[in-house]
Amino acid sequence: MVEDGSPALMMLQQTQQYLQIQKNPPNMFPQLTPSTTFDAVIVADGSFPTHEMPLSILQAARTIICCDAAAAQVLAAGLQPTAVVGDGDSLADELKEALAARWHQIDEQEYNDLTKAMRHARSLGCRRVAILGATGKREDHTVGNIFLLPFYLEALGMEPTMLTDYGYFVPACGNATFATEPAQTVSLFNLSCSTLATTGLEWAAYPFAQLWQGTLNRATAQCVSVEANGNYLVYRSY
Repeated sequence: MVEDGSPALMMLQQTQQYLQIQKNPPNMFPQLTPSTTFDAVIVADGSFPTHEMPLSILQAARTIICCDAAAAQVLAAGLQPTAVVGDGDSLADELKEALAARWHQIDEQEYNDLTKAMRHARSLGCRRVAILGATGKREDHTVGNIFLLPFYLEALGMEPTMLTDYGYFVPACGNATFATEPAQTVSLFNLSCSTLATTGLEWAAYPFAQLWQGTLNRATAQCVSVEANGNYLVYRSY
């Protein structure tokens, strides 16, 4: 007989929860793998990826949209961009000429180049989009790009995943479940939730008032379930 509160009972309950979620997922975010496919991959002009995960996803991409000078990095990697989008302030003139048929210059400054690329992806009918190269280099660009993810979900109806060389961000709203591995690093950034609770994390979440409060947590099971009434970001390490 398994005693209440015992590690064996807790493991059994977590396994049953995981199996139930697999049978009837409410809003399930699976783990990324090198073979995960997206409708499009956007490459921003930050630090070009070096980790196997983002590189594999880029290599397999059917549609590659570059933000301005990121086109040079994609070409250097032996790949061809489907489109290059931006205001042209960082793209060399010779590349503008070489990629003239794929170059989409958008001069307005209400949106940054990443958002212009996301809007272009949406115009092509793409919904699930991987974003690479959006972090690194200038810190203000990094922070701004990360916190554009909820806008892409809510305002554009997109499903973005932002990959770095260490892990990946996804925006979510309301109740959701995230596939994990035990001991995997999970960070949760509360954006607008007044109700926020979790199962499957070493330290249970609550409606954090500060962004740093939900960082560097750890998964304890094969999934993390979130009950929330607003927007938040989830980061999972590779």
